[in-house]
Amino acid sequence: MNTLQGNIITLRALEPEDLEFLFETENNESFWEVSHTQTPFSKFLLKQYLENAHLDIFEAKQLRLIIQENLNQKAVGMIDLFDFNPQHKRAGIGILIHQKYQKNGFASEAIELLVNYCFTHLNLHQLYANITFDNSKSIALFQKHQFQKIGVKKDWLFSDKKFKDEILFQIINE
Repeated sequence: MNTLQGNIITLRALEPEDLEFLFETENNESFWEVSHTQTPFSKFLLKQYLENAHLDIFEAKQLRLIIQENLNQKAVGMIDLFDFNPQHKRAGIGILIHQKYQKNGFASEAIELLVNYCFTHLNLHQLYANITFDNSKSIALFQKHQFQKIGVKKDWLFSDKKFKDEILFQIINE
């Protein structure tokens, strides 16, 4: 699918061989704050998840894609659509790039590709992202792609024994 292929990365569906990558990612405690996870995932549970990853976004109300580097075909991260609502034509978007692959433009191209896919193929009117106030890299990334700050959820997340504000960003397909 050309819509999901960029110059440096491709967004692709989950495959059974992604089990180890998912296991490593989902069990990395440094990602738990953004994924709202508090417990590790077993390989058994993740294998079941992969077996059901074929469900259509209209059925599952979510979509997870692997961000794969074009040069060596290596998975470098994931990008998700969640809270997919076809009636109101909106969805949330989340992205994760492993630390060792950051600062290579992968996240930026992934956002660009996914926004285009959502507006052209899924006919969505808007996308939103929830970002903690202290995640300056993500804030800059989404602002670069014309997401606008539309609100702040005060004391929204409890992490590291303190509450954090979460900023709501939105882009509307005009």
